[in-house]
Amino acid sequence: MDAPAFLGIDLGTSGCRGVAIDATGDVITWARRPLPPSRRGPRGEAEQDPADWWQAVLAVLGELAEGCAGHTPVGLAVDGTSASLLLTDAAGNPLSAAWMYDDCRARDQLQRIDRLAPATAAVHSPSSSLAKLLQLQADLSSDDHHAIHEAEWVSNRLCARHGIGDENNCLKLGYDPITGRWPDWLQHLGLDRGLLPTVLPVGARLGNLTPSVARRTGLPTTLQVHAGTTDSTAAALACGIDQPGDGVTSLGSTLALKLLSEQPVFSPRHGVYSHKVFGRWLAGGASNSGGAVLRHEFDDQELVELSACIDPRRDSGLDYYPLLRPGERFPSNDPDLLPRLEPRPADRVRFLHGLLEGIARIEREGYRRLARLGAPPLHRVFTAGGGAVNATWGELRQRLLGVPVEPCRHPEAAYGAALIARRGHGAAIREAGIRA
Repeated sequence: MDAPAFLGIDLGTSGCRGVAIDATGDVITWARRPLPPSRRGPRGEAEQDPADWWQAVLAVLGELAEGCAGHTPVGLAVDGTSASLLLTDAAGNPLSAAWMYDDCRARDQLQRIDRLAPATAAVHSPSSSLAKLLQLQADLSSDDHHAIHEAEWVSNRLCARHGIGDENNCLKLGYDPITGRWPDWLQHLGLDRGLLPTVLPVGARLGNLTPSVARRTGLPTTLQVHAGTTDSTAAALACGIDQPGDGVTSLGSTLALKLLSEQPVFSPRHGVYSHKVFGRWLAGGASNSGGAVLRHEFDDQELVELSACIDPRRDSGLDYYPLLRPGERFPSNDPDLLPRLEPRPADRVRFLHGLLEGIARIEREGYRRLARLGAPPLHRVFTAGGGAVNATWGELRQRLLGVPVEPCRHPEAAYGAALIARRGHGAAIREAGIRA
């Protein structure tokens, strides 16, 4: 009998990426397909066509099936961008375009939400799933529909089980992961409760692959589809976190932190909320500082050459708070916070040193903020994103954080989705054994 393989699908803004891993976590094969860019409009619209997702997923799954020679794919999980929402009919057919994670046209709904939702709910944004749903519900005349997120829609369609969500994606729709139910305050918004998905834990078994998808991809109908998660959560799992106090810093255009905790941490006034994963919690927040500031000042070659001239063991003597424009989300939520980039030395090496140091201090304060709010103290950090390749920055951050700073074990979110499939498949087998 062939060895088992576990598949992970990551739906990002610009592409679909998939991976197959074996039972030990080793990568068997990768696949990727591009996606058309979001269609944008003057009111903050950002839309994609779910049909494009579906065609990309089928192509990626077909390529993974071809690359799994000697292995039998037995589990699959999907992650997608958080708060990317669409409406479907009862059979899962889209009734709207997908309103993407950064679509913020539903501003008029925010006042209603702010008046009724608890401060700890992760819905107080015009780009939240809940704001989008209220606007979509007002615009759609049909009553026979479901609200569903990107990863959920794909997972549902793969096994023909519709209206099923997961605890992570549903967080920004108002789901309460602590009580494990949809809260009562939602009904006071005039929301049709029939729209809301049935929510399952991350990794829960949804069903087997449909015969039609099996024929189109070459995968077996015995393949089990499991409830997935958001892209950022899958990326954190891919990094290798496994103990409370493990942190993940994503050094992309912005600076995003996640910290594994035994208990949830919610503090919207600090830009902090938590995702539940296998009985633990990923608490985190995102700063407006990050790599976008660096790229505004330096090109790629300069960043490499100037970083090599920095001594990460020494302070620059500069006290920067690097932002492109006023406003911060985390570790303090201050829409009026001004960038602090003065004085600006003539020495470009020292200027870059000060910027790297300033972002690292924000990272340090972010983890301290999480600890003050109830998360465990930081004991090591995995680094993801483009900034992870800057060794000088890594040494500088390790000095300021006072804990080991390590590269991510796997940089792709799809790998984290595959880990969810592996764990979910194991849980399903154990459950079946108990029932037998």
